[in-house]
Amino acid sequence: MDPRHFNHQSVDTGQDEVLNPCSLEIVRSYEVVPSVVCALCCFFGIIYSFFGYRCFKAIMFLSGLLFGSTVIFLLCYKERILDTQLSMEVSAGIALGIGLLCGLVTMLVHSVGLFMSGLLLGLLLATATLVVLEPFYHPHTVWIPVGLLMGLAVLFAVLTLQWQKLLTIVSTATFGAAVIVVCVDYFIEMLLLVYYVYDRVRVAHSSPLCWYTCVILGVWPALSILGIVVQWKLTAEGFSHTDVIISRRQQRLQLLRIRQKEAKKRQSIASQDGTYRRKGNPMKRYTGDILAPSYLQSLRDRQTGTGTSLSSLSTHMQTLVDMDYECGSTVPLTATTPVVQV
Repeated sequence: MDPRHFNHQSVDTGQDEVLNPCSLEIVRSYEVVPSVVCALCCFFGIIYSFFGYRCFKAIMFLSGLLFGSTVIFLLCYKERILDTQLSMEVSAGIALGIGLLCGLVTMLVHSVGLFMSGLLLGLLLATATLVVLEPFYHPHTVWIPVGLLMGLAVLFAVLTLQWQKLLTIVSTATFGAAVIVVCVDYFIEMLLLVYYVYDRVRVAHSSPLCWYTCVILGVWPALSILGIVVQWKLTAEGFSHTDVIISRRQQRLQLLRIRQKEAKKRQSIASQDGTYRRKGNPMKRYTGDILAPSYLQSLRDRQTGTGTSLSSLSTHMQTLVDMDYECGSTVPLTATTPVVQV
C-alpha cells in the first residue's frame, strides 16, 4: 500500500491552479501490525543510539535481525514466490525466522557483526548523500546510486574492522537515530520521507520535501551527534568489547595450564613410586666384612697346610672380601672350607 494519500478536496474557483502537496491534508490510516512494529523499532532505536556499544552482543544480534528481516520481508512481500503473492503476515513470519538466524551469526562471530555494522553505516551515509545532492544533481541512471551505496558500504565495513570501537559507536548512533526518524515519520506523515528516500535510490522524480518533512529529516543528524557524544562520554567510557574476549581466552588458558600441571604432578608421583619399588634392599655390612690381604693369605696357607685350626671356621661361609685394601675394590668370597675328619 502506498501511504502517500492526500485529501484533494478543494473549492472550484474556475481557474486552473497548481496544487501544492504541502497544503494538502494527509489521510492517516494506521494498521495494527505496522504500528506495533514501529513502536518496537522506536524502542530499539533508543537503545541503539545511547547504549549501542555498551550492549555490544545485543546490538550485534539486533543488527543481523533487523537487516535480515528487512531484506527478506521486502523480497517476500513485493515479489511473487512460486507464483503466489504472500500476505503481509506470512512474509513477516518468514522474515522473522531468517532474521533470527542472521542475528545469531552476527552475535556469535564478532567479525561478521562488526562488518555488518560498518555496512549499515556506509549505506546510511550513501543514502544521506543522495538526499542532499538531489536539489543540485539528479542522476540519469540507476547505477550511480547503486555504485555509491555499494562503495561506501564496503569501505566503511572494512574501516570498522580496523577501528572497531570508534566506528561501532558512530554506526550504532547513526542507525538508531535513523530508526527513530522512520518511526516518527510513520506516525506523523505515513512514511512520506521514506518514500522520498526510496525514489532517490531508484532514480525517480518526486515532489519537493515539505517543511515538516525537512524538520523530521533534520532530527536524524541531531540525534546521531547526540548519541555519539552520550556513548563516548558516558555509556561506552572505560568499556571495550575486546576485553570480554581476552578475559574469556585467559580463563580458558588458565584452566588448561592447571590441568597440565595436575597431569605432570600425577606423572611425577607415578614415576617416583616405580623407581622406589625397583630399588633393592641395601646390603648391610658389619665389622669384619673387610678382611686384610695378610689375613686372607694366612687363611689360604692354613687351608693348604696341616689344617689344625680349620675347625674354628664354619662350613659354607660366604663373605665379601676386599682383595685390594688400598684400592678399595671388593669381590665376593665364595670359597668353602672342606670338612676335616680326625
